[in-house]
Amino acid sequence: MGLRVETYRTELRRLQDWEPYLKKHSGLPGPRANLELVTAVAEEADPDRLWRFSASGDEFLALCGTAGLGRIALLEPDTVMAWLHELASDPRWRVREGVAIALQRIGRESMPGLIADMKAWARDDPYVQRAAVAGLCEPALLKNNSDTVEVLSILDVVTRSLAAATDRDDEGFRVLRQALGYGWSVAAAAAPQNARPYLEKWMRATDKDVAWVMKSNLGKARMSGLRASLEAAAKPPKAAVRKSRR
Repeated sequence: MGLRVETYRTELRRLQDWEPYLKKHSGLPGPRANLELVTAVAEEADPDRLWRFSASGDEFLALCGTAGLGRIALLEPDTVMAWLHELASDPRWRVREGVAIALQRIGRESMPGLIADMKAWARDDPYVQRAAVAGLCEPALLKNNSDTVEVLSILDVVTRSLAAATDRDDEGFRVLRQALGYGWSVAAAAAPQNARPYLEKWMRATDKDVAWVMKSNLGKARMSGLRASLEAAAKPPKAAVRKSRR
């Protein structure tokens, strides 16, 4: 962990009441929350404090508590996952991001366990699907080919749901589309040959939002090795030119 995180952890150990300190150093209001402080809270807070913060009306406290729940998920898996599932649809986007951080922490401890839960989340509503995509599509988690193959299958299920959606003005649809707009490239970079059949299939889709998702992923630097061959495969074959008889 970085020096700033360790400094915050030291400061938090000295405090009885954390809330004034967290609010003062949150970075909010502003464009970027203090994620180093979020990490410090996740490591230092006891379970009771994490649960309390995760239910807070204050956005930064809720972000800290939600992100930190990933650390205690192995102790209370059913309770933690049920609450994260609910928070995945929180109207505050930073709290939803806290869910993704928590899921990634769970994945570092047990990727097979996270994948098993995310298979169910992948068939839920768009906000929950978005959490699954954001939680799984993290390069540090996709070091094992068999895990990445499972993640590709989950992305396929979620993309199929996106293509079938009817209410495309909904905020949940927008954030899901955005997550898929980078998630495929993360998984494809980890297992390019396994990803190719999925990508080729979805690049042929006529749905405009799926087309946007594929274009967004192909534009990522991590896709440079696959981009040219995928684009070539997606082009329709040239019609054979008959020689005219004379």
